[in-house]
Amino acid sequence: MTDWLALCRAAAADVRGVLQEMPARTERERVLATGAGGDDTTAIDAAAERVVLARFDGLDATIVSEEVGTRGDGRWRVVVDPIDGSLNAKRGIPFFSLSIAIADGDTMRDVELGYVYDFGSGEEWVARRGGGVQLNGEPLRAEPPRDRIEILSFEATLTSEVADKAAAFTGVAHRLRVMGSLALSLCDLAAGRMDAVVSLKPYRSVDVAAGQLLARERGLVVANVDRDESFGDAPLDLVPRSRIAAAGTDDVCRRVIAALSV
Repeated sequence: MTDWLALCRAAAADVRGVLQEMPARTERERVLATGAGGDDTTAIDAAAERVVLARFDGLDATIVSEEVGTRGDGRWRVVVDPIDGSLNAKRGIPFFSLSIAIADGDTMRDVELGYVYDFGSGEEWVARRGGGVQLNGEPLRAEPPRDRIEILSFEATLTSEVADKAAAFTGVAHRLRVMGSLALSLCDLAAGRMDAVVSLKPYRSVDVAAGQLLARERGLVVANVDRDESFGDAPLDLVPRSRIAAAGTDDVCRRVIAALSV
């Protein structure tokens, strides 16, 4: 039986090695190509993906990754973002992560294991479907997000998008944070550090597949903003279909979606 968690941890160690080998901004941000997800593939993205995917070679798995797209036709679906928050990584801002989800089907509800490693703090987040959440190997015990949104995380943002949407959250959220990693913002929501999370452009499964399991295993609400279908039915592919909203309760999540939809 495959020890998926051990593979995820080995992949995180491999990416740490890549970061050490490419310490300078000029090395990390060199553009090599356009990835399957539509963004520029930089040297740090390509190097991180190469070592992560090598860990899953030869397994009965279908790989979904930001740079190479969908590869293989195996029993398990491995959804990988080698560096979520790659702009932070390229500029030396210590808030970016490795995000890996292992699923026994092709939708969000099929994710069995969610793994997120924070290269800034060194925190390791693990969720198992029906098995709760662990932070650094211990069960996560934290206060839930507040019903009154003190801190709201805006993700997937350009300055124009923030300017367009921020005013609609006056009276809904007290303060905004623009962190730069959707996976880590979902981790912080699971830990009650954030009270709600939204993306201002449609998400891709590689950004959220692991983090959404962390949130849902904590009893939190994750929803599509722009589609009527349940978030659990969202496909594990690279097609961006909807913005995401997440919060502690249905009521808070609905308030966030209402503001985002103005």
